[in-house]
Amino acid sequence: QVQLVESGGGLVQAGGSLRLSCAASGGTFSGYAMGWFRQAPGKEREFVTTLSASGRNADYADSVKGRFTVSRDNAKNMVILQMNSLKPEDTAVYYCAARSMFASISPSDYAYWGQGTQVTVSS
Repeated sequence: QVQLVESGGGLVQAGGSLRLSCAASGGTFSGYAMGWFRQAPGKEREFVTTLSASGRNADYADSVKGRFTVSRDNAKNMVILQMNSLKPEDTAVYYCAARSMFASISPSDYAYWGQGTQVTVSS
């Protein structure tokens, strides 16, 4: 099985930046597609971005496209979410997830999840 641990969350002002990291262990990281999802209080968990196992194909939710960038470092078993121009609407717990097939925007398709890291953006 795969273990995932997110880090890098915090409190920032609108317009600021955060860099989230997801460290993976217990599996062949290079063989997994990765996803970032977020969940705000009272809301369903929603797709933020996905990255293929190759790292060549990324998909972004319309709400974050142009502001967020996802990348992976297979040598370090890590995926990074760089978040710029943050908005109060980005406030949520951010989760890293992994699956052994092609990337999916559906949370239910992911078998492995981290514990989440809180991102709070003040206005």
